[in-house]
Amino acid sequence: MRPQSDPSAKAIKTLDKDLGRISLMEQALLFTARPLIGPGIALAFLVAVALAALALMGAQPGTYVVVAAAVIGGYMALNIGANDVANNMGPSVGSKAITLGGALILAAICETAGALLAGGDVVGTVSRGIIAPESVAAPEIFIWAMMAALLAGALWINLATWIGAPVSTTHSIVGGVMGAGIAAAGFAAVNWPMMGRIAASWVISPVLGGLIAAIFLAVINNRIIYREDKIAAARVWVPVLIGVMGGVFACYMALKGLSRLISFSLGESVLIGIAIGVPLSLLMRPVIRRQSQGLENRNKSLKVLFAIPLVFSAALLSFAHGANDVANAVGPLAAIVHAVQEGGAADAVTIPLWVMVIGALGLSIGLVLFGPKLIHLVGTEITRLNAMRAYCVALSAAVVVIIASWLGLPVSSTHIAIGGVFGVGFFREWYHERILRENREMNGLPVEERTRRKVVRRAHILTILAAWVITVPAAATLSAILFLVFIALSGGG
Repeated sequence: MRPQSDPSAKAIKTLDKDLGRISLMEQALLFTARPLIGPGIALAFLVAVALAALALMGAQPGTYVVVAAAVIGGYMALNIGANDVANNMGPSVGSKAITLGGALILAAICETAGALLAGGDVVGTVSRGIIAPESVAAPEIFIWAMMAALLAGALWINLATWIGAPVSTTHSIVGGVMGAGIAAAGFAAVNWPMMGRIAASWVISPVLGGLIAAIFLAVINNRIIYREDKIAAARVWVPVLIGVMGGVFACYMALKGLSRLISFSLGESVLIGIAIGVPLSLLMRPVIRRQSQGLENRNKSLKVLFAIPLVFSAALLSFAHGANDVANAVGPLAAIVHAVQEGGAADAVTIPLWVMVIGALGLSIGLVLFGPKLIHLVGTEITRLNAMRAYCVALSAAVVVIIASWLGLPVSSTHIAIGGVFGVGFFREWYHERILRENREMNGLPVEERTRRKVVRRAHILTILAAWVITVPAAATLSAILFLVFIALSGGG
């Protein structure tokens, strides 16, 4: 006779199969739902923004216009956080000085603090004098122009982030304002000399960023990396480099990061930098001496000595970014709120606290949800960064902003940072080629091998440069179309 199977064992086996199927279904659901988590949270944020604006404005004429503008401003802030965070955090993450998770947390804290503590209390309603206010003086025309500019800038930055191109958020909103202004009042309304200076900055920003980053890398190579005793050389030069970084960032913060709280002239800012940089260099000598004890005489050991300065530089750049670029998201929104409440445009308006909070939270949420893509691109995909190269990129970003303030040039932090990454990459290529020329045995390498040794990935150059060049015209064209649509829908055309 065949033995009868145990009913309990059979039930357990069936249960295991069912649980296995359920587990597979849960895994499949999580896998398919994961891409929707970020957009879902972003949508919830925008709904919360709409409800908050509705509650704060109450029942008055124009409330729904302000609510719509608040949602678009929140959307713009999300996109600025997603795109711009890579400039500050990409090099530090790419060099492994800080983890991606740590970078996102640090950036979120510093961006929010910069926006709320040092963000602009007053902002020009027409974005740095791009359009003459009197040309769009009619309240309804002005409101729809600002709405179109804000939405066009946000849509363009969203597209750029999706294709993996770090673009200037400032240029995006400037292009949006220009396009809406042209659609509303014609080409004569545009401040063309200002637009010419912005166009010039497309070339000046990345070239200066790359050149200064390459110079710093050449100094580090010459004084530390290619010395016989790297650790001894580091004990002499790393404190000096940290002092330089501290002084430059103190000057940078005085000029840009804290300019809304207290105003310093360029000369005063430089003196502040010197007053902080020199003592910092002296204080760091015993610290670096202790840190370098027991380290092996190789390049990898130097990462330890540059890690902490890199993290501080990323934090300070994020603070200054929050303080300055939050106006790109909330400036047009504040202008719309003022126009609805006061019945017209003004040369400058005060930004309400609730508007600033929308900008600060939007920046932080955007960078946490969507920032990793461009952080990875800037930190690892353009060229390989270690701690020393990332130091050069971070330092060049601050130095170029200081030089630009001295020259009165409207430069883009995005262009400077990406230019710095390209600068250190192309310097390494030039250095390797020089070694090849000096080494006769390696001089006969085939073309394929020489191409393989290129350390800057060419595939990203054309994408990034094309996105930079078309940012202003693309945002302007989109803004003009949106303005005409808004006017038609409102019954004004």
